[in-house]
Amino acid sequence: MVDTAAARITTTPARKSGTRASAAAPALDGPPSFDVDAVATMLLGRWADDRRTSRRLALDPALHRIDGLTVSAHRDRVFEQCRFLVEHGAIQRPFPTAFGGAENHGGNIASFEELTTADPSLQIKAGVQWGLFGSAVLHLGTERNHREFLPGIIDFTIPGCFAMTETGHGSDVQSIATTATYDPDTEQFVIHTPFRAAWKDYIGNAARDGRAAVVFAQLITRQRNHGVHAFYVPLRDDGGSFLPGVGGEDDGVKGGLNGIDNGRLHFDHVRVPRTNLLNRYGDVAEDGTYSSPIASPGRRFFTMLGTLVQGRVSLDGAAVVAQKLALQIALSYATERRQFPGPDGADTVLLDYGQHQRRLIPRLATVFAQSFAHEQLLRTFDDVFSGRADTPERREQLETEAAAFKSLSTWAALDTLQEAREACGGAGFLAENRLVGLRSDLDVYVTFEGDNTVLLQLVGKRLLTDFAAKAPKDAAATAKFVAAQVGTKLADASGVRALQQNVLDRGSTAHAVRDLQDPATQRSLLAERVDTMVAEIALALRAAGRDPQAQATAFNRHQHALIEAARAYAELLQWDAFTTALDDAPEGGTRQVLTWLRDLWALGRVEDHLAWYLMHNRLSSSRAQAVSAYIDRLVTRLRPLVPQLVATFGYEPGHVRAAIASGAEGVRQEEAASWFAAERAAGRLPEPEKKPKGQRPGR
Repeated sequence: MVDTAAARITTTPARKSGTRASAAAPALDGPPSFDVDAVATMLLGRWADDRRTSRRLALDPALHRIDGLTVSAHRDRVFEQCRFLVEHGAIQRPFPTAFGGAENHGGNIASFEELTTADPSLQIKAGVQWGLFGSAVLHLGTERNHREFLPGIIDFTIPGCFAMTETGHGSDVQSIATTATYDPDTEQFVIHTPFRAAWKDYIGNAARDGRAAVVFAQLITRQRNHGVHAFYVPLRDDGGSFLPGVGGEDDGVKGGLNGIDNGRLHFDHVRVPRTNLLNRYGDVAEDGTYSSPIASPGRRFFTMLGTLVQGRVSLDGAAVVAQKLALQIALSYATERRQFPGPDGADTVLLDYGQHQRRLIPRLATVFAQSFAHEQLLRTFDDVFSGRADTPERREQLETEAAAFKSLSTWAALDTLQEAREACGGAGFLAENRLVGLRSDLDVYVTFEGDNTVLLQLVGKRLLTDFAAKAPKDAAATAKFVAAQVGTKLADASGVRALQQNVLDRGSTAHAVRDLQDPATQRSLLAERVDTMVAEIALALRAAGRDPQAQATAFNRHQHALIEAARAYAELLQWDAFTTALDDAPEGGTRQVLTWLRDLWALGRVEDHLAWYLMHNRLSSSRAQAVSAYIDRLVTRLRPLVPQLVATFGYEPGHVRAAIASGAEGVRQEEAASWFAAERAAGRLPEPEKKPKGQRPGR
């Protein structure tokens, strides 16, 4: 699965366009021609029609978030919005045709992501109902489960919960304490939470609306624990009261997403029929005999969880949507808002300040990189869930990409929303301009459907597994392998690479920049960082030997480095996706602009980690300076193109719904300028106490 070898640059066809477009930029009298419609189509991706349909639906005011609602009123509104989605045929895409669906898995995720523009609470509540609760029944159940449970889930007559997380066990799902013990005398499972920390917690729809839940519990039969399985468990009667043995609490007001009724659930020996076990991967016969098509308990567990990966996939896409909204708001405002007189005496547009460009335009490049990477993830997801490429290798690739991209995009969303908020000053703090609301709602994205730090650790472990698979097994070959790694480290310490760069650059920033524009150089810088970090960690862990305690100590000591290596690997995947996407761009100015964006994003990652590159002698000090110098040049080059780049997002005013991005600021600025011009022409302006520099006395 993992291949970071820089040599791939010469064998992957997609690199050709990146190489062509990365040639030294021509001298330009103005911005190059740029095809907004073509790039907008690229960003919409394979499921463009599904995205457009969802965007049209999201324009309906009935789906829009209303700031200032009480928690109860917001919950009521979002509940009715879910009914609205059912009535307008917006949720059926992923389900089997026998239940009115289209078995369109990629289009389903793409369409749900766009609901973020309406209200993230709606996007998440719909995701709980159909993307988690319904998906668990669909993918973990068999035909008998589908016939019995899916109709009510699809038409929303049975609002439901996805009850996996416990107060005492979040990411550690294998250790949850809720049990489902089979009673052969009654052919029932007994669902029980034995202590307070075993309560299901932070569960969407649990506090108020949920009528049933998919409950994850340890399956016990014939005194043997067969690990975590999923069960369909009714929760409330038609009047909304808990059924006997079921109890719960409201999680109350949260930092965001208050349109969702998150709560806690507990079970006191609640009995459900044997057939309520979602039995695709494990079943219990009437006499209590357990059977499974997957012999290994560990592989069975990870296979079951792997079927639920779409939550992470959709969060990755929703985070990208939120970043686009934030940047459209902040950049639209920055092209109109004026502050402080410039050399010509007129107030300067915010986006003409170098620092303002530096804080927003690189983030614009980031959202393009993440958009193209998300499209790649969606295609992998659809390949697996459609059955076209449902292999263990492809599933592993899907899980790794989902963990990696979801982590980076949700962190980036918080960063971008905060930077956009600050870049808009006090206006950005007003709820009507949406930035603070989006920031609050997306805060939890970094820890649900998998805490980002834990997810990157999962990615890092797979990098180590792949590294170990490449390592030789016999003693002699192992010695050579280790020696090669040590030799690489010595080469880093010697500074040979830096010396070579100094010779090639000959003291010229222009020479250094030409090399940094080369996609082979960019990929090598990103890939070598991953390879080096993984090799260093693997060798350190190998030195711990076979002693479990020594291994645990060594792993803990290198845990931070492993997570950083995983982050670097995710960035490498994003670079690959961006570079591959360049092939779909029209040749000429459009491809050139996208290549500038790709270069800006890639060199931004290098700039973020300049200390590492300098410490490992992968960059000379002069070339490190060239990295920042070229970033500044790219930012300046892209400044005139910002309106067109934002236009490629394709969001209408009804999606953005921010007063400062509506053109109102431009009208105010024109009004102010016209007033001063008229007053000046009429001689009604008072004389300033201090004359502007260069103005003669009495002038």
